[in-house]
Amino acid sequence: MNCITKAFALFLLCSMWSGLTAQEIIDTDAAGDTAQNEDKPLTSGTTFKVDGVAAVVGEYVILESDIQQAIESLKQQKVEGQDLSTCSVMDKLMEDKLYAHHAVIDSVMINEEQVRSYTQQQIDYFINQLGSEEKVLKFYRKEKMSDLKKELLELNRNQELAKAMQQNIVEEIEVTPEEIRSYYKELEEDGLPQFGVELEVSKIQIIPDVPQEEKQKVIDQLNGYRTDILENGSSFATKAVLWSEDESTRGDGGLIRDVDRKSQFVKEFRDVAFSLQEGEVSKPFETEFGYHIIKVEKIRGQKIDLRHILRIPKVTAAAENAAKDEIEKIRKRIEDGEITFAEAAREFSDEKETASDGGIMINPVTQDRMFELKNLPPELYPKVQNLKEGEVSIAFNNPTRTGKTRYEIYTVSDRIEEHEADFAIDYVKIKNFALQAKRIKAIEKWKNEKIAETYIKLNGDYRTCDYSSNWIKQ
Repeated sequence: MNCITKAFALFLLCSMWSGLTAQEIIDTDAAGDTAQNEDKPLTSGTTFKVDGVAAVVGEYVILESDIQQAIESLKQQKVEGQDLSTCSVMDKLMEDKLYAHHAVIDSVMINEEQVRSYTQQQIDYFINQLGSEEKVLKFYRKEKMSDLKKELLELNRNQELAKAMQQNIVEEIEVTPEEIRSYYKELEEDGLPQFGVELEVSKIQIIPDVPQEEKQKVIDQLNGYRTDILENGSSFATKAVLWSEDESTRGDGGLIRDVDRKSQFVKEFRDVAFSLQEGEVSKPFETEFGYHIIKVEKIRGQKIDLRHILRIPKVTAAAENAAKDEIEKIRKRIEDGEITFAEAAREFSDEKETASDGGIMINPVTQDRMFELKNLPPELYPKVQNLKEGEVSIAFNNPTRTGKTRYEIYTVSDRIEEHEADFAIDYVKIKNFALQAKRIKAIEKWKNEKIAETYIKLNGDYRTCDYSSNWIKQ
């Protein structure tokens, strides 16, 4: 297996573990009762119910059921070549817990809004697949949807902590030109890899204008809620459940906990939140998501708990038609040779990230301009797969996650056929592979050091596994 294949394999192994369970530590008193213990650090003197506990890593336990659920999850993902042995899965679960444990110790921050949003998306997906909330609850053996949501929130939060910890480990690592050349020489010795067909893709995006009367309608609605809350004592939480269009927080009455000034909310949201006193309700304000009002529930040092209500102004059919007409006219001008695609993108596109560069899209995985055809994002592949170089696609509606209309046209501005890795042509990809290999070494070094200083206990047959890391500390 050459260096580039190893890097791919390790990257794939690190990315396939979404959806696995994460169980908080359970402490057992002398009488044998169990209770959740989130604050008390685990020490070698802590006692456990041995039955069902496979391992302990820091303040986390791994149960027998966690291992079986992880195996089932990996089976569903059907990743080619994955090792589904109990020992292999146990190895990776302990690694995840090690990251999460030290993320908490190091006060690593995660985006709580994203965690909540993703959790709501999961629940919506479950309901869509099974047909109703009742069937979802029956399938997951829960009495209330709030219980399932709470459990999923904790699982997703721990996964984000693990990812954030890994990012912290490698965020300052860079590779020099000499390291990149050395890495390429290693590839030459092992056999240079083949790269498939690659495309440079450009796009132009037109977003329908929201009429001012629609914006004012939403502002008036939010002002009405605010007046009813302040003057009549109405519940902010109830208003959020009834009227908020933020699906990720609506079920909890708009509640968002542990917001600080580093939280990854948009700037306008943070600025308003931290300008309020405890119990104060903001006036309506605008972000890229729509219009909000916020109530600060509690201030706890540098963090606040708040509730918010989001209302999204509706785009009229006339505005959508006008946007569609505009992008069709732009497309025709490009095809008639009146203007180039790059010139049109700079002048007309509403997507700021690509407009200044003539509409050229950046591959989010490699940070390169080129996309390998077979690895194009699913939403992009059918739009450009059959385009010849310089050809312009038909206009597509690519709605935002909140359902807002966005009209887009695409072109393939460059195409490279299948070829053997070349230092000049593929420099950015080779640089990324070299960087990935260096990061993997740094993570391995960090992991070995933290295993040595972290409380770890394995029970029963799990002590006999041949692990990739020294979990037994022998």
